[in-house]
Amino acid sequence: MHPPGADTVLVRYGEIGIKSQGVLARMEQRLQENLVVMLDDRTLDATVRREHTRLYAETQPARVEAVTDTVTDCPGVVSASPCLRVEPTMDAITDALAATARARGDSGSLAVRARRAGQDSDHPFSSPDIEQKGGTAVCAAIRETGTDPTVDLDNPDTTFHVECRPDEAYVFTEKRDGPGGLPVSTQKPIVTLVSGGIDSPVAAWELLRRGCPVYPLYIDLGEYGGVDHQIRAERTTATLDRYVPGDLRLRVAPGGDGIARIVDEADDFRMLVVRRFMYRIAEAVADDVGAVGIGTGESIGQKSSQTSANIAVTSTVTDLPIHRPLVGTDKSTITQRAKAIGTYEDATIDTGCHRLAPEMPATNPALDAVEASEPDDVAELARDAAEAVAVVDLSE
Repeated sequence: MHPPGADTVLVRYGEIGIKSQGVLARMEQRLQENLVVMLDDRTLDATVRREHTRLYAETQPARVEAVTDTVTDCPGVVSASPCLRVEPTMDAITDALAATARARGDSGSLAVRARRAGQDSDHPFSSPDIEQKGGTAVCAAIRETGTDPTVDLDNPDTTFHVECRPDEAYVFTEKRDGPGGLPVSTQKPIVTLVSGGIDSPVAAWELLRRGCPVYPLYIDLGEYGGVDHQIRAERTTATLDRYVPGDLRLRVAPGGDGIARIVDEADDFRMLVVRRFMYRIAEAVADDVGAVGIGTGESIGQKSSQTSANIAVTSTVTDLPIHRPLVGTDKSTITQRAKAIGTYEDATIDTGCHRLAPEMPATNPALDAVEASEPDDVAELARDAAEAVAVVDLSE
């Protein structure tokens, strides 16, 4: 619920605020720019401005819900509140609180919380004054509806918030969570391997919220993948596009020929050789797009190919750092996050890629044994796949 006539979304950030002044200013500006792009992408008319460690998206009351939903999709945003902007006077604030209380009706216990920013001379009242007089106004408004108000300052069902600043005040009743983290493009880009399964889209999302633009890369497995395998990669990437300022574009590399050779020659090491093959392709793509690393959805011990020993063996094939944001996260937590960001349903489309795994996969191999099992021309096969990368139009 938001106040009647709410016309502004108050945007909060978190760790940006602990940066040095120069870094803070750059990140705050980037967050503002990202919000503008995301709102434009969704054809939402709103003006985003910065002031006193806050950002504000000013819009029309009819659009305030959609603007709030957009803002809380943007990495770097910790929370946001649809609010009513009023003059920073006691009368204007108490009138807004009373109107909000009437619209709320009888919805349990309540409290009023206020924060006042600026110099003492900016307002002839304090934060406790706002809480006291605001609480009186709220209770009186509720009594007008024929209900006795219940005040609970410890655990209220509804908290009426006031942020009073030198030039204006904001009244709101809710704080909606955003992704948190850092604004996208405050870090260098990463090529993220996406299978479309549960883990890799979540890993890409985690990198986005650490400020890294991502270039999703799907490796077509040929006869060991199939159309459904690629479709789920496309759909989960399209869902991730919701959290990105601008368009997220999926790159598809034709890896079928290399995969088939690896299956024929690598025996029990095939999953590790396939992973090294994918890293070779990703490294070439990263060089092409100017990315500084590779991202994966690997989690230690989740699969036989993801033992700590196997991760060590597969990592040696590239000079780029491999970022594994889920490396210490259990499957149930990853699944919960996939559901929260909206990628879970498409990620569970059944595919045939399990046919790649040998009956007795290696879990603690020697590096030289894995290298010896690779096709002699594996690097050339990877290079050919990288050169044939196609970009998928996710809007279709």
